[in-house]
Amino acid sequence: MRTPEQIENLKSIQQDSDIEVVTLDSPFTLAGVEIKSVEVRKPSVTALRKVRIADILNGDVNSICTLLPLCTTNPTLTKQQLDTLIDPVDIIQMGGAIITFLQPKSVRAEIALQQ
Repeated sequence: MRTPEQIENLKSIQQDSDIEVVTLDSPFTLAGVEIKSVEVRKPSVTALRKVRIADILNGDVNSICTLLPLCTTNPTLTKQQLDTLIDPVDIIQMGGAIITFLQPKSVRAEIALQQ
């Protein structure tokens, strides 16, 4: 039997499985606004052509930083912001979201149930 939290996670996967909101461990200020979370979108095939998928799955920071400007909204992060403003822990969290998007939906649903 599933807990209410697991059911809620499944609903959120089914509602918009192409966006994950990542809450930052270290919020930063951008244009006078404190940024506490970033939306990470499922990468497109065009974006994935810029990196080796094996590098992403292995957590390669250079590859993750190549994809994040193409996969983030609210705000859209630039390479310079990733290099200077974003805590490495938060880069890894956002990379984890990308890695999750590269899994089949059945695996993503199982991951959500474990959270």
